[in-house]
Amino acid sequence: MKYTNIPNTDIKVSKICLGTMTFGEQNSEAEAHEQLNFAVENGVNFLDTAEMYSVPARKETQGNSEKCIGSWLKNQKRDGIIVATKVTGPSEYFEYVRDNLGFSKNVIQDALNKSLKRLQTDYVDLYQLHWPERTVNSFGQRNYKHNPNEVWKDNFKEVIETLDELVKEGKIRHYGVSNETSWGVMRQLNESSKHSLTRCKTIQNPYSLLNRTFEANLAEVAMREEVGLLAYSPMGFGVLSGKYLNGKLPEKSRIKLFPQYIRYSTPQATFLTEKYNNLASDLNISLAQLALAFVNQREFLTSNIIGATTMEQLKENIESIQVKLSEDTLIEIDKIHELQPNPAP
Repeated sequence: MKYTNIPNTDIKVSKICLGTMTFGEQNSEAEAHEQLNFAVENGVNFLDTAEMYSVPARKETQGNSEKCIGSWLKNQKRDGIIVATKVTGPSEYFEYVRDNLGFSKNVIQDALNKSLKRLQTDYVDLYQLHWPERTVNSFGQRNYKHNPNEVWKDNFKEVIETLDELVKEGKIRHYGVSNETSWGVMRQLNESSKHSLTRCKTIQNPYSLLNRTFEANLAEVAMREEVGLLAYSPMGFGVLSGKYLNGKLPEKSRIKLFPQYIRYSTPQATFLTEKYNNLASDLNISLAQLALAFVNQREFLTSNIIGATTMEQLKENIESIQVKLSEDTLIEIDKIHELQPNPAP
């Protein structure tokens, strides 16, 4: 395994992070524990979850991912495991999580306390704002349209003050953002600096061979401001395994079970996936290893959040850390990327 530090901290995390949104839905508690044990045995020390997981999100399974981790974590050496979780942002679809979704002080405190209880721990290493309170392009949206009448209070300072208090209380060690924009990250950093408050350390956004929008603006922010990318969906909902090529739809696959997850299944994305699959074949590696190794080698990456529903997938994903792509291969990847630069934002 390879390791790096969360920027501006002494927290060393594995470059491969185990994403757990399948725990409690596609994976049982026993299967979750099997994955966790295997991951740790192979050098993974970083886990990512959220209060709204399992995914797809629904009332009956809300919190299951954290519960699966908690029942495992209570038997582990706590300081050897780095745990990241998230507080749910405003959304009409997740009102069952709590009343008044958002990032008010009371909401953040309530969300964190419930997460700590489910995780069976008294602190989390990284607490993340799952998505902004204001209207932004996220989860595959394009073409931002500004709404001057948007009901949103510019409360960056108040939110960071709450997080700062939680750091001082020892309930969280650091905080990060997710599904955020360049403007949002810079506002976070500027408010922290202006008021001498705890600083945003990470940004968890999508990044993969099929979604390189992070490179347009956020990569510069990440490098110059030292805010590390936690890359989610590096496999594009499993599309970059190649299992959906040629019209295949395997039983128990995510898109078969949950056909609403079509973000990475556009004709443009399928076209690119075929090209990347041919390149992987030429290199005598799997498409999954090509996809994950590409993300692993980005200079702005802190950790690559992989997810798996089977042990075979998990093993292949973790082993991707041993694959090093040559400069010539990276050039070939860029040539393919230019054929369809924005297939699945």
